[in-house]
Amino acid sequence: MLSWNVNGIRAIEKKGFLEWFLKEKPDILCLQEVRAEEDQIPQELKKIFGYLVYFNPAQKKGYSGTAVYTKIKPEKISTKIGFKQIDEEGRFLRLDFRNFILINLYIPNGGQNKESLDYKLKFYDYLTKYLGKIKNKPIILAGDFNVAHKEIDLAQPKENQDSIMFTPKERQQIDKMLDLGFVDTFRQFHKEGGNYTWWAYYSFARQKGLGWRIDYFFTSESLEKKLKKAFILDKVMGSDHCPVGIEIF
Repeated sequence: MLSWNVNGIRAIEKKGFLEWFLKEKPDILCLQEVRAEEDQIPQELKKIFGYLVYFNPAQKKGYSGTAVYTKIKPEKISTKIGFKQIDEEGRFLRLDFRNFILINLYIPNGGQNKESLDYKLKFYDYLTKYLGKIKNKPIILAGDFNVAHKEIDLAQPKENQDSIMFTPKERQQIDKMLDLGFVDTFRQFHKEGGNYTWWAYYSFARQKGLGWRIDYFFTSESLEKKLKKAFILDKVMGSDHCPVGIEIF
């Protein structure tokens, strides 16, 4: 199972996305920041043999949006969580399968101004309450959470103590999710630093290794024993993020 913020599906399609996808052959692929309406997406990305695909575009053209490709047919699909702005921006996509619930999330960055950060924090509060009501079910959360949780999750923690995506209020939102019983799958297998999923485009940050780990798979505790592996595909190019993945079941 893989997840990737592609920073525009039309842009990444021109950078070898389909070839990469067909090589990896994940059972499920979650995408964030699709930035296209369904009729704008190349036909070859809508009809991939062996996969069902579900898109949740933003109302605003060329903005945000999520998608899920799956070999497994879901029993139910939900594109709304009940938080108006999040729903309008296509940042939530839930697929209920027979044995588990998958929730694909693209959390707002929060970096434009105070209102943007307030929006991000309010949604996190809403998300925590939403998850609290279903936490006893087998849940997999995937996506771009736009927060580096611990100092180990970014290359320059001291220089970024007050930076968006690493402020105490944002980091506490991840704490609250873990307090509900969710598990950071990557940290179950990898305790070391230097593992990042996003790099700023400026200043050659990726080449210099100046990254942040802000893309995650979380699972409910009931699924923890079924985890086989968690990994970051940091050699995959095409976006300012790289894919993350888990093997489970």
